[in-house]
Amino acid sequence: MFYFDISVFFANVLTPFCLLVFSRLEVVYEKMEMVELQLPYISGYLAFREAPHLLALFAKLKKEKPEVFPQVIFVDGNGILHHRGCGLATHLGVLANIPTVGVSKKLLMVDGLESAVVKKEFQRKAKCKGDTIPIVGKSGRVWGVCFKGADNVMNPVYVSVGHNITLSTAVSLVKQCSRSRIPEPVRQADLRSRKFLRENGYA
Repeated sequence: MFYFDISVFFANVLTPFCLLVFSRLEVVYEKMEMVELQLPYISGYLAFREAPHLLALFAKLKKEKPEVFPQVIFVDGNGILHHRGCGLATHLGVLANIPTVGVSKKLLMVDGLESAVVKKEFQRKAKCKGDTIPIVGKSGRVWGVCFKGADNVMNPVYVSVGHNITLSTAVSLVKQCSRSRIPEPVRQADLRSRKFLRENGYA
């Protein structure tokens, strides 16, 4: 089973693509590409700007290494935890027709949620690695969970359903893929993208 993260960093010009084998959380494929984004940043519409470039990476993987095509995608962004219920993870999952999990480092203010309140509740209740706290809006809807990736973590990551997966399965996968605060697929894509930028004179 394979997992990887695709996301855009640093002024949205680099698309890191990192593929891991689930059993060992070992990177078996990566691709870094600088891209020219055609649309301006508009809050809540990130997927329209980034998804075309990410889908192009899927197409390249199918040609270059189809034997490791992923079964699940971890996206550095939100799934249904979004103002319109369709963040980058959901948008991408639908277009690619692959199960996706949204893993965000920041909480979007939807359905009356307040970042400070949610974070305080997380710090009060989540004591051990792997603990989760439901993210419940004023409507009573469960939007996802706050996840504690390590015992000493004070800031959660926000896990939400992307596409074609249940929240319980998404959380289970995130737990199994976490060695620190950030799940390993997202963490490796982040680390490797920053290294790429340094080595190529972008940072």
